[in-house]
Amino acid sequence: MNVDLSKARWFKSARSSGSKDCVEVAFLDEGVVGVRDSKNPTGPALVFAPTEWDAFAANINAGALDR
Repeated sequence: MNVDLSKARWFKSARSSGSKDCVEVAFLDEGVVGVRDSKNPTGPALVFAPTEWDAFAANINAGALDR
């Protein structure tokens, strides 16, 4: 999937302590979601299709990704 991220509005979680060691998210056109490392804002980003993001968020909420 090739997505233009140049106009993405990135944000951190409200639970972020304000440090630079965070994940940033951008909600893009057509339900696509971008995720990047805040330490490297010009670096690569992951891009999730809507169904992929929904599955990822559901797994987080269910605790499936807890260590």
